[in-house]
Amino acid sequence: MKIAVRYQSRSGNTRKIADAIANSVGVTPMDISVPLGEDVDILFLGGGVYAGKCDESVEKFLRSLRVKVGMVYCFSTSSTYSTILGPVKKICEARGIPISDQEFHCPGSFLLLHRGRPNQEDLRKADIFGTNCKVWAAVATESES
Repeated sequence: MKIAVRYQSRSGNTRKIADAIANSVGVTPMDISVPLGEDVDILFLGGGVYAGKCDESVEKFLRSLRVKVGMVYCFSTSSTYSTILGPVKKICEARGIPISDQEFHCPGSFLLLHRGRPNQEDLRKADIFGTNCKVWAAVATESES
């Protein structure tokens, strides 16, 4: 199973989550500026939420995809409860890229809000999310056979 982790992070919060997910599935996380060079079964796509919006680099990355992606799983951090799933889902559906409604979100430290987040518990949960997504994809692939 080919898996990729791509993320966008201004403050490092989303990078921490990307590292935890990538570690759980045995790949190296890469910044969103690194394009996918081959088809993947799973793409973990992460980004921060700024002023209630997904960073435009995440949207640009999706629009520039030239490889086949079996399933996208989103993860994000923000100082609010906003996630990147909505805008990412809209682009994926328009391009015919499968996207899961399962996502991972945790608070990110911003000014005085959510100091110390993501913390070790958040990273443990991100690790579990990555593992679970890999299992779900394997089960779905088996049932299609």
